[in-house]
Amino acid sequence: MRFDILTLFPELFTPFLESGVTRRAYSSGQVQMHLWNPRDHAEGNYRRVDDRPFGGGPGMVMMAEPLQRCLDAIRVARAEAGEAEPAPVVLFSPIGTTLTHSVVAQWSESPGAILLCGRYEGMDQRFIDANVTHQISLGDFVLSGGELAALVLLDAITRLQPGVLNDAGSFQQDSFNPALDGLLDCPHYTRPEVWQGRSVPSPLLSGHHAQIAEWRRTQSLALTAQHRPELLERARAQGLLTVRDEHLLKTLEK
Repeated sequence: MRFDILTLFPELFTPFLESGVTRRAYSSGQVQMHLWNPRDHAEGNYRRVDDRPFGGGPGMVMMAEPLQRCLDAIRVARAEAGEAEPAPVVLFSPIGTTLTHSVVAQWSESPGAILLCGRYEGMDQRFIDANVTHQISLGDFVLSGGELAALVLLDAITRLQPGVLNDAGSFQQDSFNPALDGLLDCPHYTRPEVWQGRSVPSPLLSGHHAQIAEWRRTQSLALTAQHRPELLERARAQGLLTVRDEHLLKTLEK
């Protein structure tokens, strides 16, 4: 899996490559990351990559030509590396598809992509129209650049790759995962059994697997009903809730 990242601030990615559980995937080459600065493909002594917007207004706009030269260089490098098909070109944008677990799961099974990190007021629309194949949004807010969005996507994708996490099945118990029917995960506890007068729930100390599983399911249903009821309704509409689940929910309501 290969990701080429077009960014004016490649140094922002260095700590990410060297920290955390996902670093193994980058150091081993399981997930390849290549950083490209469009300033290296700009002309003139100042290597200018932005200019004022036509029509006036605040801020600056990233210019199409250095962006295009940088993207062309990325495509050449990928072709020389043996890529058979053109890579998707992803822009992080307010009009993009909201990033969810299902979207991450789809990308995690792909061979990678080219990620465009915008800055300032954004990129010249002509460059976007000519090249971008996918747009992704983290939510209804605006960041100062696409780098943080790219890091979020990369982390979410990388942790789903085989062997990246210490426990191969741990991500299957994450919130929103189909293994949990898309519901929220339950609370978790560790040693000591009593901390500042607060005890670990007794079912978790019972050693009884069925009892533990029932407690975790109940907690998952309760948290989802309280904090994200729309996830519960979606699971219900998809026929994922059992008769026992519905009974537990009615009990919780009372």
